[in-house]
Parts: sequence; C-alpha cells; structure tokens
Amino acid sequence: MDALDVAAALTSALLHAGWNAAVKASRDPPRAMTAQMLLSAVLVLPGLLWSGLPPLAAWPWIAASTLLNVVTVTALLRGYELGGFGLVYPVVRAIAVVLVVPLVAVVAGGWPGPAALGGIAIIALSLAVLAWDTLRDRGVPLRALAWIGAAGVGAAGYILCDAQGVRASGSPWGYGFVVSVTNAAAMCWRQRRNGAPWRQLGGQWSVAVPAAVASVASYLLILWVWGHAPIAPAAALRDTSAVFAILIAVVWLKEPFTRTRILAVLLAASAIPLLRLG
Repeated sequence: MDALDVAAALTSALLHAGWNAAVKASRDPPRAMTAQMLLSAVLVLPGLLWSGLPPLAAWPWIAASTLLNVVTVTALLRGYELGGFGLVYPVVRAIAVVLVVPLVAVVAGGWPGPAALGGIAIIALSLAVLAWDTLRDRGVPLRALAWIGAAGVGAAGYILCDAQGVRASGSPWGYGFVVSVTNAAAMCWRQRRNGAPWRQLGGQWSVAVPAAVASVASYLLILWVWGHAPIAPAAALRDTSAVFAILIAVVWLKEPFTRTRILAVLLAASAIPLLRLG
C-alpha cells in the first residue's frame, strides 16, 4: 500500500469513528442510525445521476452487502444497549479484521504477505486491548457477546462484498452511491414500526446531517482504496476506527486516557509501517 492509500484508509477510519460515536451518544441511537442512513442516500442521489448505475456484475455484491449491513447494524445497536460503545465497537471491528483475512483468501485468492499479516494481527490485538479495558470494569451479559459476535461476522462479510463489488463495478462512485441508497431503503424497512421514512428524521437533524456527510465520505474513501489496494490490510487500517473512537472520547468527552488505552494506540500506530510493507 502506498502513502496515499494509507492516508485515505486512516481518514476513512477517523470519519467512521466520528459518526458512530455521534450516533451512539444520541438520545435514540436506532432512530439516529436510520436518519443518518436516509440522509446519506439523499446526499448521494445527485452523484448517482452523474455516475450512472454499476454494471450487472456488481449487483449480486450490492444485494449481499445490503443484507449483511442490515444484520450488522441491527446486532450492533442491540450490542450497544447491553454492553456499551467502549466494548462493543472495538470487539466488532477486531472480529471483522480477523475474519476478513481468510474470507479474502478463499473468495479473492491469496494471503497477505508476512508483514501485512503481522500488521493485521497487531491491529486486532490493539482492538482487543481496548475491549478488555472496558470489560474488566463491568460485567457484560452473554446476550451482549452474542450480538457483538453477530455484528463482527456481518461486518467481515460486507467488507468482502464491498471490496469485490467495487472491483466488479470498476468505479467506487456508482457502487458506493447505489449501496448507500439500498442500505437506507433496507434500514427504513427494518425500522418501519417507527413510521414512514421521513418520520425517522424527526428530532435527529443535528446528529444525522454531520453523521451522514462523514459516513458517505468515509465509505467512498475506503471503496476507492479497496478498488485497487490489497483488501485485508486496507480493511485493517480502516478498522483502526476503534482507536480513533477512543481518542475522540478522550479529547471531546473528557474520558481518562489510561495506560491501557495508550498501549492500544501505540500498537495500532506500530502496525501501519507493516501494512505498508505488506
């Protein structure tokens, strides 16, 4: 991976952490998540008119990604209710990082080189350290762990689908725009008990607007990277979003910067040169 790919993946991670933290901190995370996805779809519609639809080869990946995204978001929100952001988000991203490597090897062929595998392992370790730091301070019900596991598996699945889909599409723009729309449609259907789609926006504008902008930018950036760079190392870099989430909590929410958190940040930073070499 060259320096531009690394910078794009890390920027995507920062944006991903930011909007996820904003949604979790809102008064009604499920409604805020739905509103964010709905506004993301509205934002990309003009771009879709410019890019056009992806070729037919990309549509099976679009369908699979959309299905897995709904599963992941549903499990993630249930995990947040039972276990909290500081535990759920890092563990979900760690599971995704670990599972993406064999999935890519089976579907796309080939394993990352030793340096990249080392970098991926270090990032997974850094996320596990963050989760352990939260887990040791409070008990977590087994139901939360089940939802966390489901979200992690789903995240790994849609990462693979998006990486394969954007390559089949030949462009991150049309693919990303369409998936943003299908994700919103699926989530509105999932939350249909809360009323018509426009009702999902009620009281959510202050969170949903910046979250939607960050979400679209984050998604398009990582799709651009996956379109040409090695998938597993790029996914691992993107999943340093959990580390950025901790930094956001320390800077903006004034949470303590413990020694364990410092260790996790240093581990994630040490993995970046290895991923570049890989």
